[in-house]
Amino acid sequence: QVQPVESGGGLVPAGGSLRLSCAASGSTFNIDAMGWYRQAPGKQRELVATITRGGSTNYADSVKGRFTISRDNAKNTVYLVMNSLKPEDTAVYYCNAYIAMYGTGYWGQGTQVTVSS
Repeated sequence: QVQPVESGGGLVPAGGSLRLSCAASGSTFNIDAMGWYRQAPGKQRELVATITRGGSTNYADSVKGRFTISRDNAKNTVYLVMNSLKPEDTAVYYCNAYIAMYGTGYWGQGTQVTVSS
């Protein structure tokens, strides 16, 4: 079992920045990829960015050039730096820790990000 815990959400004006953190505990030695997903009201959860243990990254087109994902394997923590925030970035942001050998991802409880226009 892995328990991701997110932090760092909040209310920011359009054009502002936030940094989200996600610390994983439990069987962290098995974690392969970690990532951020978001869900806006009335919409499905969508991928924001992922990063492998080796540091390979993947971003949604909507956040490329604005968001940066990074990872500290020693701390079992993943970060998401969000710049040039837009009102459409408003959502609950969820952290996911994926273990390939189990074919399972573990979700955090989510953190709210609200961007005012």
